[in-house]
Amino acid sequence: MNISYIHGLIGGMLIGLAAVILYWFNGRIMGVSGITSKLLFKADKDYWWCLAFVLGLIFGGLIYQMRFSVVVVINASAWSLIIAGFLVGFGTVLGNGCTSGHGICGIARLSKRSIAATIVFMAAGILTVFIKKVLKV
Repeated sequence: MNISYIHGLIGGMLIGLAAVILYWFNGRIMGVSGITSKLLFKADKDYWWCLAFVLGLIFGGLIYQMRFSVVVVINASAWSLIIAGFLVGFGTVLGNGCTSGHGICGIARLSKRSIAATIVFMAAGILTVFIKKVLKV
């Protein structure tokens, strides 16, 4: 039996759990781009929980990778990753949020704006993969 999906399943459940916990204990929607933005650009009362959240994302992934020997291979140049990072950042500003805020929390709240944003995010991702893999650009 092939269980290659298990790491993704566990990750998805942990993301959902994190969204619920953040909402219950802080009354906040888990939008990673907004949380990171607050951490980087706005030193206010939210600074410490934003820092804990981002550090949890980083170290949680590292600990999981070490524990379960997950191999991550990125076949892209440093410049491709930098450009992609800027485009994702631009998209989150343009879309007023990211896939965690819109795709997980927004859709769960049946927000029409979040559903539309998630459809656009997914379509852009599918189109990018098509252009990169099929057209070999």
